[in-house]
Amino acid sequence: MSQRVAHILVIEDEPITRRQLASHFEHEGYTVTDVADADGVLERISDDDIDLCLLDINLPGKDGLTLTREIRAKFDIGIILVTGKDNQIDRIVGLESGADDYITKPFDPRELLSRVKNLLRRVRTQEKLKEKGFTRKFEGWTLDLNKRELSTPAGKRQPLSAGEFQLLLALIENSGEVLTRDELMNRIRSREWYPDDRYIDVLVGQVRRKFRLHDQDTTFISTIHGSGYLFSPTVT
Repeated sequence: MSQRVAHILVIEDEPITRRQLASHFEHEGYTVTDVADADGVLERISDDDIDLCLLDINLPGKDGLTLTREIRAKFDIGIILVTGKDNQIDRIVGLESGADDYITKPFDPRELLSRVKNLLRRVRTQEKLKEKGFTRKFEGWTLDLNKRELSTPAGKRQPLSAGEFQLLLALIENSGEVLTRDELMNRIRSREWYPDDRYIDVLVGQVRRKFRLHDQDTTFISTIHGSGYLFSPTVT
């Protein structure tokens, strides 16, 4: 992806908004494909080598959250939800579905462009790590930087969203050290930090659930009250 123009897929049922989004990113030099619903999206992502999706939650037919989960199960691309819903619960549900970011309408096109650039930068970084084929191992688990997936001691593979991957990698690279929410936010997202933003807590909860799918007693990520989070296993 680093040697070509990023390809963005806009999935938005409202024609004017869809065209505005497509035109805006085309003007910025990106390759853009726009569609009105979820039909054929998974095939299009595979065939057209999509790097990032801008996805409306309120799509006709299959809703955006369902589509987000389906995309995340198969692909490592960036996903930004674009929606008119503006409350904390909707944001958390969106992130838990596998989205990397969330922006509400009406939005400043400059802010959306900034978020797209930041997410593409993170995806590119992961692509570079893939080329090196690195892994991190702990307590029988393996984090594959090549595939951005977590493998259980039994060999079951669990894909990670970009945010989940960056969070876990940051904790692993600082095993035995407490990282504050601010430090984690700075490592995985390039945007202003708001003290009431629960993004880090949501990601920690998602990663913990993936550990506990294998073993309910697994508590690799400890909450250090008043400080942040600690990853305790020895990493090789």
